[in-house]
Amino acid sequence: MKLKSIAALALIGLGIAGCVTDTQNKENMLAAAGFRVRVADTPAKVASLKSLPAHKFTVQMQNGQPVYLYADPTVCGCIYYGNQDNYGSYQQMMFQQRLANQQQMTAMMNQMNAQQMAFDYGPWGGPFVPMY
Repeated sequence: MKLKSIAALALIGLGIAGCVTDTQNKENMLAAAGFRVRVADTPAKVASLKSLPAHKFTVQMQNGQPVYLYADPTVCGCIYYGNQDNYGSYQQMMFQQRLANQQQMTAMMNQMNAQQMAFDYGPWGGPFVPMY
């Protein structure tokens, strides 16, 4: 029981840590996918940045081509922008990251279960014996 509580706390901790670094990780992925950055360094650009949804993609057409915008008013005060290829690369990297995270979580849970099953309960009689 104690091991399960520790495992649950570890998983919750990983989830919270993931939320903290999620925005920064997303921005690193955007840069790696080829998105370019424009800093909001004038009042007009700041107003434009604030008009976009924060930390979400929007698509605008420019010369008949889609331009993907990602507004970050909190971390860098900038807009990431890119084309269809950049967005596709970003989506692929995010998919691979989620898959790797799921595999790591599964491995950790399997390891915790194996450790619990290997525990010598001795006089306690095992994990499934009712205690009266």
